[in-house]
Amino acid sequence: MSSLSSLSSSRPDASVRPLPAPSSSAGRPLRLALCLSPLLIAAVWGLTNQSLLYEGVTRLARAEPAWLLAAGGFTCLTWVVAACMRQGAVTDRLPPGLLLASQFAAGAANHALPAGLGAHAVTVRFLRTRGVPLERATSSIALYSVAKSGAKTVVLIVFLLSSSAWRRLGELVPDGVVLIPVAAVLTLVAVATVVVRPLRRPVTGLVRSALTDARTVHARPSRVLALWGGATAMPLVQASVLACTGEALGLGLSWGTVIFAYLAAGTAGGAVPVPGGVAVDAALVITLVAFGSPVAVAAATVIGYRVLTDWIPLLPGALVLSAMIRAKVL
Repeated sequence: MSSLSSLSSSRPDASVRPLPAPSSSAGRPLRLALCLSPLLIAAVWGLTNQSLLYEGVTRLARAEPAWLLAAGGFTCLTWVVAACMRQGAVTDRLPPGLLLASQFAAGAANHALPAGLGAHAVTVRFLRTRGVPLERATSSIALYSVAKSGAKTVVLIVFLLSSSAWRRLGELVPDGVVLIPVAAVLTLVAVATVVVRPLRRPVTGLVRSALTDARTVHARPSRVLALWGGATAMPLVQASVLACTGEALGLGLSWGTVIFAYLAAGTAGGAVPVPGGVAVDAALVITLVAFGSPVAVAAATVIGYRVLTDWIPLLPGALVLSAMIRAKVL
């Protein structure tokens, strides 16, 4: 990752038209708020989750350091994989160092908004500062999301076909009562998009742009490899963080079982749009217990996983995000 000191000196290529700079008097309060908001979110979260944070750190302090080091390595690898996927979703060549820094900073933004919206917002802003039009930047987010969910589904199906552990996951299947409002909301959105003309025009334009960009990206083998290879590797790398944490804490489950538990819990809990992965964590604990892990160890493993993937990188990620905003890289 490029050092933060070089962010200010980094500028788009001469062929790329930069965004118009806001007036200093009007833009300064907004930039200051954006710079301070990640730190405020981190402080509020720490104050409201002191006991949970203390328990996770205490158990990790007694865990095997070699496995924790391996988990930290896989955590760093997730940012590299995310950067590869972001590059694969656009035809424009992006600076690798700044792209990687933006994905590290995007992790802090995800704690403020659910369903990955924080990371997407950071990425859109980064692409805009690199001269990518807003329509194409938004299309790249759609392509990234489709590749990520599609590849994860394929990996989950492979594990379902190769393992009999899925029989123990009946309690994670959502109740029909929960699915009714979700289906109703999706139906209303679809009807509104078709009927209301002010909504139909931008949506159809975005779809056309996304399809055009998807064809262009898939005509380049390097972009296909970066996008779909990264999308396939992402859930496996994230699950490896959990598996290493489980080994450090004595979870007692095989790597294959832990990876399958991660994929199943992510599918079940990911349907609940709350920030911070709270629903996924709850589903993950239930899944690990269903596979035979003691409740206390399963909870400690999930806490340790969050400490490594979210809590420890949160403050550095917020600082990097603030630095990139102040340097007008975002």
